[in-house]
Amino acid sequence: MKNTCNPPVPACVAVKETLPVVPQYLHAHYWWAYIHPRAVHFFERQWLVNLILWGNYKRLCNAVLHDYGNHLPGRTLQVACAYGDLTPRLAACVAPGGSLEIVDILPIQLENLAGKLGQDAPIKLHCMDSAALSFANASYDRALLFFLLHEQPQAVRERTLAEALRVVRPGGTLTIVDYAPPSRFNPLRYFWKPVLDRLEPFARDLFSEEVAAWLPKDGSFVQLSKQRFFGGMYQMLTLKVVATGKDQQVSG
Repeated sequence: MKNTCNPPVPACVAVKETLPVVPQYLHAHYWWAYIHPRAVHFFERQWLVNLILWGNYKRLCNAVLHDYGNHLPGRTLQVACAYGDLTPRLAACVAPGGSLEIVDILPIQLENLAGKLGQDAPIKLHCMDSAALSFANASYDRALLFFLLHEQPQAVRERTLAEALRVVRPGGTLTIVDYAPPSRFNPLRYFWKPVLDRLEPFARDLFSEEVAAWLPKDGSFVQLSKQRFFGGMYQMLTLKVVATGKDQQVSG
């Protein structure tokens, strides 16, 4: 694993001379889950992550890997760290000559992730804001957003989606796994949503609207597939990036 970071964050690749400012909404609403050192120690437990997702963590990870064909040639970008074994499993699928890169705005999350990865893993870690990626256009073959959007205010969510699509090359894919509007017959619709409203106030958006509501309207992608899980409460949406007229003009 490649680590070339400015001290005192030895476990990440620094893409700027100074680390990005952590947004206020993360301090206000997610200090207990991602920022406090005890939180990282507490939540980095496979069984607990699975419990939070009502036993669906492995199922959703399997769906992502199956959609990728358990094979990741070229450059893959995971936007934001995730508790559990998703990233080590992705790393195991990287093809010879390929790479898996992960961005997160929190150094403590990158340090935690580094501890789960082998030193020789084809991995690069970047301390970066998902809503302002410092990568060139069309520089990745695929990108993954795994349970990130429901943690972001709408404006940040929209910028994150736009940025993820921007850095994926035409023909590449963006995979989104997150909450979804559950079936009215799913009892957790009436129980779990109030819990999330208290703990994760931005998650209510995912329970009431489709991801399409926050995607760019520039014709830069087409929907390849959409799957629902667990009575519709979770979703996996796969988008294919297409060349826009502007892209074609530039490439010509």
